[in-house]
Amino acid sequence: MTSVSEYSSRAEALQPRRYRFLIAGLVMAAHFSVGLNLFTISPLLGDVIRDYEINRGSAGLLIALALLVAAGFGLPGGVVISRLGIARSYTVGWWLAGLMTLSFLAPNYLSLLALRLSFGLGFALVLITTGPLLLRWFRPKEVLVMNGLNTAVLSLGIAISIATAAPLAGVLGWQNSLSVFGAIGLVGAAAWTVLGKVPGDSVRKSGSMSIREIPRLIRNRQIVLLLLADGGVLVQYTALTAWLPAFYTEVRGMTPTGAGFATGLLPFIGVFAVLLGGFLPLRFGTPRHYFIWPGILLAIGGPASFLLGSSTGIYLGLILVGIGSWLYVPTLLSRTMELVRNDPERVAVVWGSLLTFSGLGMFIAPIMVGSLRDLTGSYLPGFLITSIAALTLLCAGVAMPGGRVQSPR
Repeated sequence: MTSVSEYSSRAEALQPRRYRFLIAGLVMAAHFSVGLNLFTISPLLGDVIRDYEINRGSAGLLIALALLVAAGFGLPGGVVISRLGIARSYTVGWWLAGLMTLSFLAPNYLSLLALRLSFGLGFALVLITTGPLLLRWFRPKEVLVMNGLNTAVLSLGIAISIATAAPLAGVLGWQNSLSVFGAIGLVGAAAWTVLGKVPGDSVRKSGSMSIREIPRLIRNRQIVLLLLADGGVLVQYTALTAWLPAFYTEVRGMTPTGAGFATGLLPFIGVFAVLLGGFLPLRFGTPRHYFIWPGILLAIGGPASFLLGSSTGIYLGLILVGIGSWLYVPTLLSRTMELVRNDPERVAVVWGSLLTFSGLGMFIAPIMVGSLRDLTGSYLPGFLITSIAALTLLCAGVAMPGGRVQSPR
């Protein structure tokens, strides 16, 4: 007969495992909320320019500087998390991202820019802390699935905000529209503050990783390959997302609505691609296959999206880019965890390095394409350069060893 004490200890052991479903919902809600606010201001830049009487360059900084802040925080982010603890870092990050709720109070350009910068910092904290948080709650196979789900809802948030921000602004005004998307994040931050738990979490005041250790950690050949692969893909993805609507309108003769719909396929297709990327590796193929095949899709789809003149060819190219840009992500994130032997602190550092490297590429890519357009009168030089950059995914897959993961520690 089982004693009462044995039953109680077993129940206490099972409770955290059941609680992980609530944690999974909260983590996905965090990614959805930052996705909603990441590019939501893009369709509203015309209104911002008119009401604040600023130029297009200043308006573009509302997007670019948020990404730059996130990139700059990436490398030291792992060290910051070790000082604050996982739960507290997630709380701070989510509340910072939710400050976009105050957009309706922003009286001028600088105040709105400050809110966007706080969002960029919160965005970085949420993304970097997610890896260590997942390792505290989930088994390795569950982590792979969660990586896929998190990236899927992030992409879904981007797609929804881009599609609905302008219509919502037509009803509520653009500032109130930004506040609505921010408020969704604020509600989630409040829920995490009350319900969020991290087993074994502690604030490390000594013996934790210092910034000087970061170069030694990311010197591993496989981690370098992963950094290059993700950075190259996001260079192309960001450039196409930013400039294809203008290209399709000016060069291909599409209406603005049609051009926006076509470009919106990139994040929309990404929702389904990243879900497949989270489940297929559990049964089929090796990790390197999930870099090689998406890399081939990008090598074909990227140039097709802007070189082909027919609508069928354009849509096919965009679908291939959408799949290739997202299918590899769950494998990428899980692979980085394996390379540091699932050490939460080092996972935070490596994910922060990914954010820094990719964030810088995302910051530079749209500026480069726009500058080359002004210099040459054509979008094609910039698009072609970004397509070459995206080949890093295929190259990383080919160069990646097919055997056991080698840890840099």
